[in-house]
Amino acid sequence: MRELARVFDGVADAYDAGRPSYPDELFAALAEVSGVDLAGATTVDVGAGTGILTRALRARGSRVVAVDPSAEMLTRLVSRSGEEGGTTASAAVRADGNALPLADGVADLVTYAQSWHWLDPVASIAEARRVLRPGGAIAGCWNLTDARQAEWLAAHEALLAEECPAYWGQALEEWSVPPIAEAFEVVAERWIPWTRLAGIEEFLLGMRSHSYMAELPPQAADALVERRRAELRRTFPGGVVSVPMRVYLAVGR
Repeated sequence: MRELARVFDGVADAYDAGRPSYPDELFAALAEVSGVDLAGATTVDVGAGTGILTRALRARGSRVVAVDPSAEMLTRLVSRSGEEGGTTASAAVRADGNALPLADGVADLVTYAQSWHWLDPVASIAEARRVLRPGGAIAGCWNLTDARQAEWLAAHEALLAEECPAYWGQALEEWSVPPIAEAFEVVAERWIPWTRLAGIEEFLLGMRSHSYMAELPPQAADALVERRRAELRRTFPGGVVSVPMRVYLAVGR
């Protein structure tokens, strides 16, 4: 986990500025499938990063314990939470999601937003179960671009696969969503489509925030971003990128 924290420490600014939030439909589906009322729930947000899901849950009335191994990511989480209404997460804890520093039975919901695939698939779920109260739920969600819906996006993903040795995404035939559903006895899965509108620079910052970009030599990463900037300006002369998206949600109770 120390190596993972190092990777994301280096892209914390790009992650904070460039990663999208989640559509309202995700939270409606989460409450429906889990049976947990988000208003008043105690949620452990594992791999909280800069707090994208943490803030959205708090806006819906949840008390959130945000857990992440990266000090830089948590610094931005606390700072951003303070900017938006003068509050912070109920707690922001630098810790490993495979060994949560929490007592048994303290949470109604454990969430993994863009994060469970970095954890041990057995230890992480065992820890989530340990900290849940009876009737609680575990939820994993991933905000994914939907390259099937746009030729420019399919070409973009193909280029990333070609130029980034560590790329893992839909341009690869063997790619699939993380198998978190396999860890649950009772599971519901949902796919939630939506469209993201983002400025070109915001989209490029989101691109930089991925681990496969962080692992490129800096000059190579800069050159790739510059080529993508030029192409996006040709494709979207108005400067706003329309990105087809879909959220994968899996919930175990």
